[in-house]
Amino acid sequence: MRLSYTPEALAELEGVLAYIADRSPQGAQRVQQRLKTIIAFVAQHPYAALKLGKPDVRRIAATPYPYLVFYRVEDDEVIIVGVRHSARDPLG
Repeated sequence: MRLSYTPEALAELEGVLAYIADRSPQGAQRVQQRLKTIIAFVAQHPYAALKLGKPDVRRIAATPYPYLVFYRVEDDEVIIVGVRHSARDPLG
């Protein structure tokens, strides 16, 4: 499947990684690699993640890190719509 990001998702991803990098550059690299792995998994298995109450939005955790990836599947494309810390309101 093709993979794309909304502008909001890209901004959230940049914010997450910048926040971590300010405290631990190595930690930011590890989180970034884990998020890439999770997103690649989603592109290969788009229906494996939990479907939320919002129409067509799915969520997958980037364990062991406390980050969630939110996405939609449309035709032959996975669209990443958000990357957030699990303590944040998923709808906010």
